[in-house]
Parts: sequence; C-alpha cells; structure tokens
Amino acid sequence: MSKKRRVFDIEMPEEQAAPEVKSATGRRGPMASAIVENADALKARRTAAEAIREENDALAHEYVALREAGHVVQDVPLEEVHTRLLLRDRMPGEDLELDDLVTSIRELGLSNPIRVLPRPDGGGYELVQGQRRLLAYTRLRDETGEGAWARIPALIMGGEADIAGLYRRMVDENVVRKDLSFAEMARAAQNYAADPQTDVDDLTSAVAALFQSSPYSKRSYIRSFAFLLDEMGDALRFPTEIPRALGVSLAREIKERPELVARLRGELTALEEGDAEAEQAVLRRALSPEAEAVRAPSRKGRARAEGEASKTKTTFHIGSSAGQVKCTAGPGRLEIKVDRDFSSIDRARLERAVASLIDGLG
Repeated sequence: MSKKRRVFDIEMPEEQAAPEVKSATGRRGPMASAIVENADALKARRTAAEAIREENDALAHEYVALREAGHVVQDVPLEEVHTRLLLRDRMPGEDLELDDLVTSIRELGLSNPIRVLPRPDGGGYELVQGQRRLLAYTRLRDETGEGAWARIPALIMGGEADIAGLYRRMVDENVVRKDLSFAEMARAAQNYAADPQTDVDDLTSAVAALFQSSPYSKRSYIRSFAFLLDEMGDALRFPTEIPRALGVSLAREIKERPELVARLRGELTALEEGDAEAEQAVLRRALSPEAEAVRAPSRKGRARAEGEASKTKTTFHIGSSAGQVKCTAGPGRLEIKVDRDFSSIDRARLERAVASLIDGLG
C-alpha cells in the first residue's frame, strides 16, 4: 500500500519591512547611517540643482530683455561697426578736441559706451551714437597696435531701425553733450530731409522735427545756415567756424544779392592756404555796410539785441611752433587749446606769460 501524503496548512507571516539594524545599544548601524545620509545628500543636490536651473532661466530671460532694450554693454570689434545707416551731422575738418578725448580714453577708459543697432543682413552693427568715441578708439588702435583698442564697449539696441528717431537721438546727443556749430546743425537737417527713409522732404520740416525743443529764433538761424551751405557748397572750407551773426547776415545778403555767390566763390578759391580767420574776412567784406553793422533792434528792443550780442563768442585757429592752436574768445573768457602739457611749465614762467598776454591785449 502506498502511503497517504499528508498536507499541512502552514500560516506564513505577512511580509514586513526589514527591521532597522541597530547595535546592541539601540543606535543605527554604520552601514544604515551611510545609506540614509547618502540619500539625503542626493535629495539636497537635486533640490539645489533645480533651484539653480530656475535662477539661471530667470537671469537668462532678464539678460535677453535688457539686451533688447539696449542696456547691456558688450565689446564689439571696431571693424564690425559701420556708419552707413545715418548721414552723420559732423562735418569734415580738424577736430582738435578729439585729441583730448583720445587722451582721456587712454588714461581713464571709456565712461560712456557707444550705441549700435544690429544690421538686418547680419553684417555687424550700425552706429547710432558715439562717432567721436569710435574715431578715438580707431586712432588708439592704429597708433598703439594694441589689441585692447580693437574692440569698443557698445550698447546694442534691439528692434527695427526707426530712422527718424535715430536722427533725433543723434542730434540730441551732440547738441546736449557737445555744442554743434550752426553749420553742423544745418547739415544734419539737410541730411534728414534728403534721407528717403524719413517722413519729411523739405528743410523747414526737417528743422522742426530735429530741433523741436529749440526756440523759433534758433531754428531760423539753422535754416539760414542751410541756405548758405547750399549756395556756397564746398567753397567754404571752414563752415563750422562761421559765427552765428556772420552766417545769418551773409545768408540774408545773398538772398538780396544773388550775384554775390560767384564773387565769393572766386575769392575763397584764391585763398591758397587760408585759415578760418582769412575765410571769414572774405565773407565780411561781401556784406554791405548796413548788413555789416549791428542790425536794427528786434521787436523786443535794443537792450535785448545788445545782450544777445554780448553772449557771442569768436573761434579761430592759428599756427605755432607747437602746432595748430584753437582759440575761443568770449565775454570774460579766453580759451587756448594746443597739443602741449602746460602743467609741466614752471608756474612762475607760466604766470609771466599769461600776464604778458593779457597786458598785450590792452
């Protein structure tokens, strides 16, 4: 007989988590402690990494917004900055103050970055503000050959080019930060009217748009200088040095006597090596006695006319053993600019020279 198999019902205990291994003293064992500490460290690192990613994303968005608004300074290669978008308001000619700017940038650095706009074709940037700063950096690069001057700090503006707004910004910067001559303001208005990308095509509208914050009298002077530049063309070699009163009177005289233009062109061409002072002497001789004299008082009265006349200044250039000298004379002020360090001269000698100059002027 075969043996009958017996079946036993065995109750298995429910599966439970492995009990925490503790030492005889009731503390967690070394292995368990290491595992728990490692898990806590991994969790902390994941939390920190997520926080860093969120902060980096926020900073990236903020950076992009600031860059598009033109508030981020970047070093831009000089060869990538072009000046073709806007016709500049600076007229060609010697700029003695550029030497001062070069010296300042070399010794102290650039305190005010230029402003540029990315070109739509991706070929670099177009200059919006800072032509003289760009020229100063170019000169430093060419003179020193140092790579430090091959890149210039620039604020890169975002958005599409608003040509009218960019012209106004360019003119406003130069008028506020460095006085433009009336000839340069007139040239800016002519360029603005001639640019097909602006919404004006006549000089009067251009002057009104660019110099809308200026009084009517100043806008009238600018229009007079624009007329003078149109009539005389390149016969004027020093238009930026023409005083306001002379330019306005000459424009009025030419309107009354158009035949003056041919005569003036001939006399100015005959000046072989003339300077600004010689050119102005030719222009003054062309004025009639009535125009050359002080004009009749305006409706505001002679007192105001004389007061305005007293505020005028005279600027001229002369040659010297130290090079070209720019002199600016005005009420209570005589300014001399020349490429020389006057601080290196003995003070007593400098005082005697200044006293002799003042006494010689009577």
